Amino acid sequence: MTFQRRTFALLTAAAALSGAGLLPSTALAQPDANWPSKPIKWVVPFPPGGAMDVIARTLGEKAGRVLGTSFVIENRPGAGGNIGADYVAKQPGDGYTIMITSIGMATNKALYAKLTYDPVKDFAPISLLAVVPNVLVVNAVKNTDKSVKDVIAHAKKEPGKLTYASAGNGTSIHLAGEVFASMAGVNILHVPYKGSGPAITDMLGGQVDLMFDSITSARPHIQSGKLRALGLTTSKRSSALPDVPTIAEAGVPGYEVSPWFAVFAPAGTPPEVVAKLNKVLNDGMKDPETLKKLESIGAEPIGTSPQELATHLNKELDRWGKLIKERNIRLD
Repeated sequence: MTFQRRTFALLTAAAALSGAGLLPSTALAQPDANWPSKPIKWVVPFPPGGAMDVIARTLGEKAGRVLGTSFVIENRPGAGGNIGADYVAKQPGDGYTIMITSIGMATNKALYAKLTYDPVKDFAPISLLAVVPNVLVVNAVKNTDKSVKDVIAHAKKEPGKLTYASAGNGTSIHLAGEVFASMAGVNILHVPYKGSGPAITDMLGGQVDLMFDSITSARPHIQSGKLRALGLTTSKRSSALPDVPTIAEAGVPGYEVSPWFAVFAPAGTPPEVVAKLNKVLNDGMKDPETLKKLESIGAEPIGTSPQELATHLNKELDRWGKLIKERNIRLD
């Protein structure tokens, strides 16, 4: 068989397999023996300064030194992370574009009527990097509730009157409240804001009663005594607030909402490139300087294999899809 005929036969077979659903929708890119031979673009689908941005910049610097290249951080915020995700989904799977993302990768499919990307088919998982807990807080001066059980009793005594602030509909802060209301059997009123900053401002002013805020933004106000921390949303206590129990410990058994951060590449990225990125990023998570930086924002490092991230994403898609439908959660 000639080279041309052999190539045609291989392409025909690949097309048949793809049509049968046995290959990814995006064909694997040809391996680059010299990878990386140029800078790697690291897309952050949220504005600079947040926990996600801090993690990307910290790890990018470490990984760049090991790989002998630079990671160029590119912030593409908007639509709950969808603008950045759509951009990355449409990039070639050549190992020169990656994205850090959050729990929104799992929730947006149910929150948005139409997505321009598929969170599973359009991406190659690399690693689940870290969890940044949310923490249930109340105003330390204007709210007399001292525990999670106090909040539940208060909410049952005055159904529909207790308010909880969030950074916007569909955010992990909002969903943490929805899970709490469902599992504790209480009726609390959601008050969405455009970002965590304005929500915290009203919390400090006493305009809202509760908030399941990110530990990153809440901890300074907890340490100053302005907010009282009642419980963490994660399944384990946090080293950033070691004396604060989990909500599960404090009165709602089985409660758990763990806002996570993970790295993906476009579908079709060669497995050997994914493996190298996985190793260099997970190794970077163990670096003492990185650990110190992560601690400063309340992040708990994890580090997983690509397959473990894929499994985690599928479980999260199922969980949040059901909750969002059951609670009839709608976006602004």
